[in-house]
Amino acid sequence: MNSFGRIFKVTIFGESHGHCVGINIDGCPAGLPLTVDDFTTDIERRKAGAKGTTPRKEDDIPRIMNGVFNDKTTGAPITILFDNNNTRSTDYEKQRAVPRPGHADFVATKKFGGYEDFRGGGHFSGRLTVCLVAAGVIAKKILPPPPPEGGTGVSVNASILEIGGETDIEKGLQKAIDAKDTIGGIVECKVTGLPIGLGEPFFDSVESVLAHAVFAIPAVKGIEFGAGFAAAKMFGSKHNDWIEDVSGKTRTNHSGGIVGGISNGNELLFRIAIKPTSSTPKEQQTLNIETGETEAFSVKGRHDLCIALRVPVVLEAVTAFVLADLMMLEQKISSVWDR
Repeated sequence: MNSFGRIFKVTIFGESHGHCVGINIDGCPAGLPLTVDDFTTDIERRKAGAKGTTPRKEDDIPRIMNGVFNDKTTGAPITILFDNNNTRSTDYEKQRAVPRPGHADFVATKKFGGYEDFRGGGHFSGRLTVCLVAAGVIAKKILPPPPPEGGTGVSVNASILEIGGETDIEKGLQKAIDAKDTIGGIVECKVTGLPIGLGEPFFDSVESVLAHAVFAIPAVKGIEFGAGFAAAKMFGSKHNDWIEDVSGKTRTNHSGGIVGGISNGNELLFRIAIKPTSSTPKEQQTLNIETGETEAFSVKGRHDLCIALRVPVVLEAVTAFVLADLMMLEQKISSVWDR
């Protein structure tokens, strides 16, 4: 339900307008240097405030509650909390009777019998992605660095490819501003330095495990690896990646660095589709649960114009802890930090 991973295991908890949100990380090697300062860069990348993001701002200073002693991980589970201080719960009072289109309001009420915390989207909110980022910071630290003899370590980098179909990000945002609406985008992730052999055929393929975790990021609606859906329009001779040497290097990378569900040593490449923010100021129609009738409705409150703007660092985080878990399963990361 709220946990992912087999050795490097993360468990997420909290609600958008509750006291805090947080994450528990089990399986981290003992002896890893870790302080609050390690989280600053990635948490700042996720923060709101830039054009197209929500006006809601939180300090997001991580509170490391356990699992760290004398600035080193102990090998015990690490619990990290982020306080919710900048909340405006009254913005959501009408939501009990009028579920917002595109949100989890209606299905959450049906599933949990009306006991869910509906304020700010509750447990379904993108607010909880700060917890994913925190887990990613730790995962990035334990991924193998460049070897002493030279070469590259494992590096995870994500970036926005387009907003609203436009590669010019500003142009894409302006489309939404002019329409007084919200907009989606596409985010790409590249991973270099992976060894050959991560993943298993069928249910534990690298694609399967990554997709499972990536869809935990709110608003993700699609994923493709390498050539992705474009492969359906190619001939096999064009899609096949020709192997050039004993390292497994290929001339092209239509497979996205994965063959038979297993990493092949080339760049891991995939893209995700982020839907438009469901909280749009545009007037819509939705059901009033109390009256049983549909009625005009527009979303109030503070929301992102484009969620995709804040996704790259979250995608890096999720990718990093998936890869950390896969590498631990292959015993490529020690249970005691030895660097």
